[in-house]
Amino acid sequence: MNIGRVSELSGVTAKTIRYYESIGLIPEPPRKESGYRNYSLPDVETLKFIQRSCNLGFNIKDVGDLLNLWKDKNRASSRVKELTQSHIEEIEGRIQEMEGMRRTLIKIASKCHGDDRPDCPILEDLASSINGNRA
Repeated sequence: MNIGRVSELSGVTAKTIRYYESIGLIPEPPRKESGYRNYSLPDVETLKFIQRSCNLGFNIKDVGDLLNLWKDKNRASSRVKELTQSHIEEIEGRIQEMEGMRRTLIKIASKCHGDDRPDCPILEDLASSINGNRA
């Protein structure tokens, strides 16, 4: 099956598939006599697994680790859970950071009149970090 068909079935773009091959996340498939890549249904399933992992925010290294664990039928599920728990902690940290950003933006937005005047507390706050001052 060609890369276009695999892309269609897996939901992963052809460019991304080639990228995954270039970084060794997936092996390059055998080629037809014409030189075109010749993918199989297991390749489609592997790409779907990668896509789902990426959609859940795992980084490429962790996706590779999860992929290896998925293929290893003698794996310990504890390693899979460890990777997942670590990822959850990272997400929770990012959520806290984003909540802090949200609170700050709400605070500075509330100070802006949003009218025709040129003065803007939002811009003043953003510029204040240039001089090391925080409003």
